[in-house]
Amino acid sequence: MSLMDLMDAPAYDPARDDRRRNIFIGVAVTLVLLGILAFSGYVSGHGWLFTNIGYEHRVNNFFDALEAKDYSKAYGIYYNDPDWQQHPARYSGYPLARFTEDWTTDSPINQPITSHHVDKSVAAGSGYFGTGVIVAVRANGDHKIYMYVNRADKTMTWPAPYIFKY
Repeated sequence: MSLMDLMDAPAYDPARDDRRRNIFIGVAVTLVLLGILAFSGYVSGHGWLFTNIGYEHRVNNFFDALEAKDYSKAYGIYYNDPDWQQHPARYSGYPLARFTEDWTTDSPINQPITSHHVDKSVAAGSGYFGTGVIVAVRANGDHKIYMYVNRADKTMTWPAPYIFKY
C-alpha cells in the first residue's frame, strides 16, 4: 500500500454510519415486534399473527344469524353462499328445513341458540396454518360448540373433526 492510496481514501462520512445504524435498529425492532405479534396471537387463541380472526368473525356472524332466528342467512353463511336461494338444488343433500331443525330442536345443545361468545380458535389439518380452523363457541351460557371452517372455500362443518381443551 502506497502513501498515495491512503491520501486518495474517501473522507469519513458520519451520516452514512448513522444511516446504517438506524437501518439496523429499525430492522431489529421490526423483527422483535413481529415476533411479539405472532406469539401474542397464538397465546391469546387467535392463531399465529392473528390469522384466525376472519374465521372467528365468520362463525360469530353465523351465530348472530341463529340468535336472530334468520336461518336463511345462517344457511348462506354456513355454505359461504349468500345467494344460495338462486340455486337451492346445489344443497339438496342438506336442505334449509333440515338445517333449521338441526339448529333449533336438534341443535348441539338441544335448544335454540339465544346467546353466544366466540372463545378461541386453532388451526386444523395439514400445513403450517392448516387446511381449516376450529372455532370454539360458548352458546347459551356454558355449552361449548366447535365449528370447523374450511380455509379453501370458507364453508362450515359441525361437528368439528376434533375438539380441544381450553
